[in-house]
Amino acid sequence: MLARIIFLLACCAFLNSAASKTQPEFSWPHGAKAAVSLAYDDTLASQLDIAIPALNAHGLKASFYLQLSSPLLTARLSDWRTAATQGHELGNHTLFHQCSASKPGREWVAAENDLDNLSAAQLVQQIRLANSMLFAIDGKTGRTFTAPCGDELAGGQPYLPLIYHDFVAIKAKTGTIIADMAKLDVHAVEVIAPVGSSGAELIALVKQAAQYGTMVNFTFHGVGGDHLSVSAEAHAQLLAYLAANRDIYWTDTFLNIMQYVTTQQAVNAAGR
Repeated sequence: MLARIIFLLACCAFLNSAASKTQPEFSWPHGAKAAVSLAYDDTLASQLDIAIPALNAHGLKASFYLQLSSPLLTARLSDWRTAATQGHELGNHTLFHQCSASKPGREWVAAENDLDNLSAAQLVQQIRLANSMLFAIDGKTGRTFTAPCGDELAGGQPYLPLIYHDFVAIKAKTGTIIADMAKLDVHAVEVIAPVGSSGAELIALVKQAAQYGTMVNFTFHGVGGDHLSVSAEAHAQLLAYLAANRDIYWTDTFLNIMQYVTTQQAVNAAGR
């Protein structure tokens, strides 16, 4: 009988040890179960007129990835600067939003903005100039980047590795909820780009991230207008849910979240 008890205790110890090894080593601030990044691409009027007032009403911070050649940047520069002073992030989305015209469905790409005809070195120069322009707007040096159209090649050559040291983190492709924070490559972060999604669908993705203990990166474009849009109602429902559940979800700028992730990854790696 004693031998059987010892055997059972040993089995329990093994199972507990195995379970502890499969539990995530990653933890979010203040006991949150997941992080949520709300980002907005392309320098659009609906972001200034609808998204930012809604975010401010709920006390939520987000990231806005600016195309620095956009006429709306010049026309409403004071509004973008105000957004930065309110705690929102201004991110780099290149000067001209060049994309590869050779990919399917890219008939809209103008010849002068065809990424296939621009060298990686030329694009990197433009991206660094965009960072200087952003510094002139918000006075900040820490920056993140979103690759236009998710394209990773310029002139047929990978360009993202050339700017790794220029950015805290890079969004490089569309995907799904992050599966494992410990293994996340901060220079190849996947995003979800909702178009026409309902509030319930957006909230379901947030809940799934909480189940995984990871994060969800939303990249919106138009909100209640402009292109690739979601309705203002769906957007408002998502924000209301996040604001009502701050103990579960850490909603912040992509920059702040990625700085935290980088630090956590380093701590976990040192502890192994």
